[in-house]
Amino acid sequence: MPLFSTEHHTLHYITQGDRTNPPILLLHGFLGSHQDFASLLPNLSRHFYCITPDLPGHGRTKTQPNRYTFTSTTDTLLALLHHLNIQQTHLLGYSMGGRLALYMVCEFPKCFIRVVLESASPGLETAEEREKRAQSDDAIAHRLETTPLPQFLTQWYQNPLFTSTLNKPDIYTAMIQRRQNNAPSELARALQGFSTGRQPSLWAKLSDIRAVPLLLIVGILDTKFVAINRNILLKQPGSKARTKLEIVDECGHNVHLEAPNAYAKAVISFLN
Repeated sequence: MPLFSTEHHTLHYITQGDRTNPPILLLHGFLGSHQDFASLLPNLSRHFYCITPDLPGHGRTKTQPNRYTFTSTTDTLLALLHHLNIQQTHLLGYSMGGRLALYMVCEFPKCFIRVVLESASPGLETAEEREKRAQSDDAIAHRLETTPLPQFLTQWYQNPLFTSTLNKPDIYTAMIQRRQNNAPSELARALQGFSTGRQPSLWAKLSDIRAVPLLLIVGILDTKFVAINRNILLKQPGSKARTKLEIVDECGHNVHLEAPNAYAKAVISFLN
């Protein structure tokens, strides 16, 4: 797997597909790695040059302390694109990676052609909400460092967001096996640094990216994120022709794992 180094990160990533095809940068969620998109890449790489990094705290990527942040990670990902001689790219992010993707397009809209956000959020609107969430995530990070990882993963996936994944034993078991390749101390730093409580609220910036077409993907069983993404549509007046909400049947928070073929079809159709 290729390696790209900056002052603050040693980023591991994979590429797949023809370099002459339009590029797409794929950002996984918390506890994941580049491997989370393995079921999508055979379809996506027929149409796109796919770039899939391990985000800070995950997989084989190494990060200096205090650099598990939206700003530092964005700088490194943009530097990776420059290293690959890519001026503009499509962008896809899931959950934590979706929040990072939304931050990137809000800050650097000219770098991105079209953007896919799966189970993502613009963050919390008030300082009080963010402070409360940051404290909660700090406590979870402490549990990560003091609990055996298999036990932590079992507890984490009891969250109602993941009920539909739990009900698909083959998918769930394979996902848990991949998750155990991560280092708990690194995951704890990532959880704190990329906490929704420490994510800058992006609600006020949604109107600034109306020129960038967005595909919002959520599972119908993930009622929390269905509501959030419907609200994103309302916050982008005049941009409905460029923003599309895709609600996938029989899926929860983790749509790309639960329905990879339908997911890839929707992404390819939108990006093309």
